[in-house]
Amino acid sequence: MSLQTAISAPSFLSSCSGYRLKFNPLFFPNFSFSRCRSNRLGRRNFAVFASENSVFTSPEMDKSFDFTSEERIYNWWESQGFFRPKFDQGTEHFVIPMPPPNVTGSLHMGHAMFVTLEDIMIRYNRMKGKPTLWLPGTDHAGIATQLVVERMLAFEGMKRVELGRDEFTKRVWEWKEKYGGTITNQIKRLGASCDWSREHFTLDEQLSRAVIEAFVRLHEKGLIYQGSYIVNWSPKLQTAVSDLEVEYSEEPGILYYIKYRVAGGSRSDFLTIATTRPETLFGDVAVAVHPQDERYSKYIGQMAIVPMTYGRHVPIISDKYVDKDFGTGVLKISPGHDHNDYLLARKLGLPLLNVMNKDGTLNEVAGLYCGLDRFEARKRLWSDLEETGLAVKNEPHTLRVPRSQRGGEVIEPLVSKQWFVTMEPLAEKALHAVEKGELTIMPERFEKIYNHWLSNIKDWCISRQLWWGHRIPVWYIAGKDCEEEYIVARSADEALEKAYKKYGKDVEIYQDPDVLDTWFSSALWPFSTLGWPDTSTEDFKRFYPTTMLETGHDILFFWVARMVMMGIEFTGKVPFSYVYLHGLIRDSQGRKMSKTLGNVIDPIDTIKEFGTDALRFTLSLGTAGQDLNLSTERLTANKSFTNKLWNAGKFVLQNLPSEENVSDWEIMLDYKFDTEESLLKLPLSECWVVSKLHTLIDVVTESYDKFFFGDVGRETYDFFWSDFADWYIEASKARLYHSGDNTVALVAQAVLLYVFENTLKLLHPFMPFVTEALWQALPKRKTALIVSAWPHTSLPRHANLIKRFQNLQALTRAIRNARAEYSVEPAKRISASIVGSEEVIQYISKEKDVLALLSRLDLQNIHFTDSPPGDANQSVHLVASEGLEAYLPLADMIDISAEVERLSKRLSKMQMEYEGLKARLSSPKFVEKAPEDIVRGVQEKAAEAEEKINLTKNRLAFLKSTVLVSK
Repeated sequence: MSLQTAISAPSFLSSCSGYRLKFNPLFFPNFSFSRCRSNRLGRRNFAVFASENSVFTSPEMDKSFDFTSEERIYNWWESQGFFRPKFDQGTEHFVIPMPPPNVTGSLHMGHAMFVTLEDIMIRYNRMKGKPTLWLPGTDHAGIATQLVVERMLAFEGMKRVELGRDEFTKRVWEWKEKYGGTITNQIKRLGASCDWSREHFTLDEQLSRAVIEAFVRLHEKGLIYQGSYIVNWSPKLQTAVSDLEVEYSEEPGILYYIKYRVAGGSRSDFLTIATTRPETLFGDVAVAVHPQDERYSKYIGQMAIVPMTYGRHVPIISDKYVDKDFGTGVLKISPGHDHNDYLLARKLGLPLLNVMNKDGTLNEVAGLYCGLDRFEARKRLWSDLEETGLAVKNEPHTLRVPRSQRGGEVIEPLVSKQWFVTMEPLAEKALHAVEKGELTIMPERFEKIYNHWLSNIKDWCISRQLWWGHRIPVWYIAGKDCEEEYIVARSADEALEKAYKKYGKDVEIYQDPDVLDTWFSSALWPFSTLGWPDTSTEDFKRFYPTTMLETGHDILFFWVARMVMMGIEFTGKVPFSYVYLHGLIRDSQGRKMSKTLGNVIDPIDTIKEFGTDALRFTLSLGTAGQDLNLSTERLTANKSFTNKLWNAGKFVLQNLPSEENVSDWEIMLDYKFDTEESLLKLPLSECWVVSKLHTLIDVVTESYDKFFFGDVGRETYDFFWSDFADWYIEASKARLYHSGDNTVALVAQAVLLYVFENTLKLLHPFMPFVTEALWQALPKRKTALIVSAWPHTSLPRHANLIKRFQNLQALTRAIRNARAEYSVEPAKRISASIVGSEEVIQYISKEKDVLALLSRLDLQNIHFTDSPPGDANQSVHLVASEGLEAYLPLADMIDISAEVERLSKRLSKMQMEYEGLKARLSSPKFVEKAPEDIVRGVQEKAAEAEEKINLTKNRLAFLKSTVLVSK
């Protein structure tokens, strides 16, 4: 049974036990309903029988929010066009380009984090009345996607080289069309209110055109060049990979110590080097020591003989780069196979020597080891070094191993011919953008990291040896040197035309086989999705530059900084005003989630168990930029919060007037809470909760504007659970059930509705599904919550009346604590004397019904006075706050004689236990021979027992004196 509503015209109106239900016959043609009897409170209750197309569940019919309705609610939002920007709302737009997830991906907690935070921003700004756009899309993920399809082919017994490039890419497109939508559908499951009509794939025609244009323009400016440099090489994938695609892990390895004899010296003249990769010694071009290392100063300028190379000599040089205190203080320089050696070789003008093929086998430079896999060559080389007496020793050593994020194999530093972008002039503009305040990075501490990286930036290797991706728009001339003669063009036809002009009609051209780094197209994402290079499109003119980029801090350099550089270069503007960086999601122990550890938490499984709202609320409570530990306990607690919202909604619905009661609704809707005068007319409890709400709206709105989402969640949670649910809802029952005055009840009903609906608005960006469902169940809704107006700020609140209600709360807590201390039966009503000044008594007495209800006092036996009662010495005296006290007659709460007897027996037992502990502590044998922690434990137990005995004695003395006085 569920409540099915839609807010869309044309619609017909039907009434069911006072509810006006709005239905769209286009969506719900088979709807029927029946009316139920009123509940025992005299308020209405109802059941609605809906078709299988129902969207919303009824709080009055369902015990808790039905998670299975989330997808129906989402589809309804999307079908109504709520995710699209409304241009009649205003001119200050809010736009977020979604970090496009890989088309091969499936949802993980990192995705859940960014989707949650971005959707919070989008929903908030949409409710604030801005034209709001969230641009979705997916990334073609060159390496990952090619790997997936290659594995699929391997299962069929085929290799991509057997298919050929055209057939292979056709297979990849087929795979993408069949499986590529998985991640998009899962993102929708999280409630992402993206404008899916503007969704883009990075290989779409529009984006591909932008990528080619960007390459051509950068080349025309001399910022793209071809050259042979050291890169991260994946032997298995047969391609260069970016730094981001290399993951380092601590692994056990071996450190090998090898003799390098000094040419022309005696057998005692040698240098010992320590290396973890002895197979690279065939690529050595020098041996380096520190210039101030006295151990080796006599060898500087001489030649060393590289082992197992038939006597190849390399110079012994000095450089301050060498750490004389690390290892043996001698460094072998292999610039073709080590990033640091490569930089040193370039500085010193040393040659490069490559000893490795692209499949990870050694080449002809390695002599007898040519053709061996690098790891097999390492074993055989060490064995041969031992035989020749050049092996000194080997020892276990923990290695920091670079592995391919995609293939898992060990990455090899390798000199390779690639295409590069000169980054320094681009980085300079990106640095100035932050300096001039055109771009704000949050949290602020990441600004320093951003500046440091851009100030020390290296040229960007943008070519990849793959078949899936944007083909590099470079054509070579058949029969000519590739590095000297090539044509950059926007198409093959344009390239051929240029070739004809330069070389004549007989020329043949062929395209570079490589593709561009996926990050190259991703760096164009914010503006290429809006139509660039055509800057005349409506989307580009309206929404560029975008407002916000939200993403994980781990890709600040590889994606965020590159988007900033590309945006400025091609549009003259920073692509977004703000960058908001979130942290990693870790497990409950603070460990990074991984399949190896078995601690991965699947978002879809989490949603099925706890609901999307609970997951989103949990993820949003972190601090910007800080990692968040995710635990089942947190998810369970926030699932309880969802249920608390639902139950509060049930209470509000059950206690509103029937919609058929037009006069009551007219009176209720007449109540306004937006002026000081209207606020002061309210009773204390109502004035307090409305004042607290108005304060909350201001605090929360400011936190939303500052992107302090954790603060928003905590503040709203505390207000709703504590102030509204635990205090005001309970206080309102005095008006609704015990006042006997319809006018008083209507005030409470108006306040209940006002506070609850505004709380739903504040929580909607965090918990969209349950809040929308509750909103739809409330009467008099004219629009969906997702597009409703944000609450006004700077509304009146009364600090003095807040303080007064806090006094009432303190009094209530004191009475509740006394009841618990004396084990008063929950249903028992007791009398009380409330003592205070005339002013305090005046406002507390007006809330007599509330005090009686909340404190379980006998309404007919509550006395308000300015001095202690005559039986004060037979009462429990409570001090609630300064100037407010209470006296609770002891005889009302307990049977004094029975309590004296019970406590006396308890005291005897406690004293016996205490004496036993003291006896152990007075025994020298125990104190001297027992373990220290055991002795300390007994001492602590004895001290605790002594304290309890003293408290019990005091309680007994008080009770006995009360008995004597009464006699």
